[in-house]
Amino acid sequence: MNNKAQKFINLLKEIFEVDKSDLDFGIYKIINYKRDAINEFLEKDLVNQVSKELEQFNGDKEVVEEKIYSHLINFFSRYYEEGDFISKRRYKDGAYAIPYQGEEVKLYWANSDQYYIKSSENFKDYSFKAGDKKIHFKLVEADTEINNNKTLEGNKYFVLSEQEDVVSIKGDELIIKFEFKSLPKNRQDKINEETIKKILVELNKSSDYRDYLIQLQQIRPTDKNKNRTLLEKELASYTAKNSFDYFIHKNLDKFLKNELDFYIKNEILNLDNIENSNGKNLEEQLEEVKIIKSISEKIIEFLNQIENFQKRLWLKKKFVVSTNYCITLDKIPEKYYTEIASNKEQIIEWKKLYKIEDIIDVDYLKENQYLLVDTKFFKQEFIDNILSEFDNLDKELNGLLIHSDNFHALNLLKSKYKDSIKCCYIDPPYNTDASKIAYKNGYEHSSWITLMNDRLQLVKNLLKEDGIIQVAIDDYEFRYLNMLLENIFGINNFISNVAILTNPKGRDQEFIAQSHDYSIIYAKDRKNAKTNYFELTDAELNRKYSLVKGGEAYRELPLKRTGSEKFREDRPYMFFPFIYYKESKKLELISKEEHLKIYNKELGEFDDKYLNKLKIKYTNNGAEFILPKDELGNYLRWRWGYDSCKSGIENEVIFAKITQKNTINIYEKNMEDRYYTPKSFWIGEKYDASSKGTNILKNIIQDNIFDYPKSLYTVIDNLTIGADNDSLVIDFFAGSATTGHAIIEMNRKDLGNRKYILVEMGNYFNTVTKPRIEKVVYSREWKNGYPIDKEGISHMFKYIELEQYEDSLNNIEFIDKKQLEFLNNVDENVKEEYLLSYMLDFETKNSSAFLNVDMLMNPFDYKLKIERNGETQYRNIDIIETFNYLIGLNVEAISKREAYVYDGKNIDRYFEGTYVFKRIEGKLNDGSKVLIVWRNISDDLKTNNDVLNKYIEKKSIDTNEYDYIYINGDNTIEIDGRDNYKIKLIEDEFKTLMFEDVE
Repeated sequence: MNNKAQKFINLLKEIFEVDKSDLDFGIYKIINYKRDAINEFLEKDLVNQVSKELEQFNGDKEVVEEKIYSHLINFFSRYYEEGDFISKRRYKDGAYAIPYQGEEVKLYWANSDQYYIKSSENFKDYSFKAGDKKIHFKLVEADTEINNNKTLEGNKYFVLSEQEDVVSIKGDELIIKFEFKSLPKNRQDKINEETIKKILVELNKSSDYRDYLIQLQQIRPTDKNKNRTLLEKELASYTAKNSFDYFIHKNLDKFLKNELDFYIKNEILNLDNIENSNGKNLEEQLEEVKIIKSISEKIIEFLNQIENFQKRLWLKKKFVVSTNYCITLDKIPEKYYTEIASNKEQIIEWKKLYKIEDIIDVDYLKENQYLLVDTKFFKQEFIDNILSEFDNLDKELNGLLIHSDNFHALNLLKSKYKDSIKCCYIDPPYNTDASKIAYKNGYEHSSWITLMNDRLQLVKNLLKEDGIIQVAIDDYEFRYLNMLLENIFGINNFISNVAILTNPKGRDQEFIAQSHDYSIIYAKDRKNAKTNYFELTDAELNRKYSLVKGGEAYRELPLKRTGSEKFREDRPYMFFPFIYYKESKKLELISKEEHLKIYNKELGEFDDKYLNKLKIKYTNNGAEFILPKDELGNYLRWRWGYDSCKSGIENEVIFAKITQKNTINIYEKNMEDRYYTPKSFWIGEKYDASSKGTNILKNIIQDNIFDYPKSLYTVIDNLTIGADNDSLVIDFFAGSATTGHAIIEMNRKDLGNRKYILVEMGNYFNTVTKPRIEKVVYSREWKNGYPIDKEGISHMFKYIELEQYEDSLNNIEFIDKKQLEFLNNVDENVKEEYLLSYMLDFETKNSSAFLNVDMLMNPFDYKLKIERNGETQYRNIDIIETFNYLIGLNVEAISKREAYVYDGKNIDRYFEGTYVFKRIEGKLNDGSKVLIVWRNISDDLKTNNDVLNKYIEKKSIDTNEYDYIYINGDNTIEIDGRDNYKIKLIEDEFKTLMFEDVE
């Protein structure tokens, strides 16, 4: 094998990441499972195929072989950088071609055909093998999640944990704990040097670590560092891997094949010079192209399989891991109060949240109706009982909180909330120093745009036809965001850019101290969009309308036009004289006939001679002849037309007033109006992010990580514009829950029924986002963490946690190798095609992450491996709630979970019964009435169906009442006189809907 061939194989091993055989997590664990097959393909099959193809070649085989491998290396290396394929559409060396289809303006960015994957792909766990030992770098504390951090200043670095047990052994695994913290400007490699010294000190403290220490000190040299140890290598990889964002291609196959064709035509054949080639050279070139294309397409096919596997995991609708509710006591019947008052965990939570020092008993609950009961502290039976009390559960809900990456949350919400949301308000990371997303290859803005693009595309489909979106941003990404919103919503749907003075002191910057942010507003469809007016406060009203007559407030406004289009030529028919008699104080107009003679429409000019005749006529009768003029004597016009002025005089809205200079002016009596059109510049103390954002939050939750949350009143004013008093609002960068707080405050003020959906991925979901909602429901005003009043509000919100992309990766399981024995009996070409195209999908098809249908035989016990807070556990997944979102169900009723025994004839309730049932009723968005029956199933199909039929009979369920009935497991239910397709098998629907958007 020549050097070029070996270099090419090494490049492919890096691209396929089989060179990381020591890594034992995420996608690496999956690749390593098939490492032997991949290595055999790379080291033997590809090389042999090149050699075989060259056997037919007549020229110098060694030279041609060298050229072929050079081209292969050149082609694949130009798109691969640090673990990702970057979509650089090459035109020629140093130049790129951007896809363009004749648009007037084209928005394009480097990662536009990729999905942004947050950096925590392997953020918390990094495992690798050292000889026969396993080492695990575990993140135990982080200031916040990387791609949603808007609060931390300075740079963030991986440092060794300060916990006492920074190094420990669990089972046969050495665990080394790390933290991800904000530090003064530093270099990660310098920090790593100190980290290695500290780790070695810890490992030398006990003989228990001896074997691990020996393995970690094995030499893994590089050209620059001949003495590099395994510990140095893996630590550098861990800290570098976690310092960048990651992407998944939307269509890697198409991209690379198009680029390959372009490369062949321009780099190998060089079509510009082909006319100068002789026949023999051209024939040799075509033979080279044939081999290069054949080998490249196989590699592309293999790469595409791996990329599509990850894309499938990313795009699949995620499972709901857990579902809970927070409900004010006024919504819960008193028969449950005794059990609530005896729940120690709930009492501790209330004392912590609300600073309660009194004894909490049943009487206390009756007197404090705005305490929120959190169902996470109660057993499932109690939760079922509470929820069964509601006739229309979703209608009762005031809010939904989702703990998840916002892409997965929006993806899951599509069916239920399509065309349902009136207003979207978001305050995304600004990508400045205080909220910069990690990025690589210099694609700082491109990474940010990619993060925003897919999420904005998803939320657009959730908006109603009259819905609007408002996005907070500052100067740094303003231009890109505006272009992106225009690209998604359309230039004709732009409404406004609102500038808001959020920091009156100004930020400490080099040239100009920036003191404002923006709110960019777009409509889904501007023709249908409706925005609302602002309302004056009583103080503002009194300042604006300082006069009162007959019990009505008003102000006096000059009728003479000033500002733009003020001259009589601008509106000829709004130029005419008022006639005023001083003695009688009577105001009137000239006649209509006289008015129409002042301006000659055909000639397009004023008849000033006629105007002078009118003046003589009326002044001779003792009247004042009043025309609109400026100080220089130029003729102006009135703000109102002739007819409006005439009725205004009759209604005493238009009047004359003699000034101190003894001149007579015409005024409008402008009556009180509390409402006005919002302006595009907002200024005032209420928009100050410090006093009305930071201070408000700190008074509610003293220990929080948010330095500069939005002013509560900035958000209220945004929502006033975009949401009616019964609208649904979504914020998928919820952060400190200012949007939820704003909705609650607005409802408290006007007794509205606005509802909210808040999505947040950070760990502070449980320490800031959710607690803030719980607190402001209980009390309107807070000081130093204590409630000032008990001005609570009746409220109920649901909060759910979703499976994440990392969870999906961690729940990939491979089928038994015995099921692959068929490959021993197939043709080598078939075996290769299987390896390149079908291996991953086929061998992981029964993974719980992909919905293991067999596990739905007991849907109440479907488990996934979930890693949270540095600990991995098998947790029950809320299959029922997941399915509700998949079909887009508006839940009306949830029954209690009931267990039954069956004697061959009848079923009877028994708490340890074999047969368990749970019913959900509701409606789809098209009004279809739905019944869902969940049950556990045995292998005895006949008995399962007998019990199901007995259950339906016992519960007096009229199957004809429903448009659709969903049941897990095969069944024999019939709907009298109706099509049986109305009965749907949950397993089939679940699988289809979970993967409906996966290409």
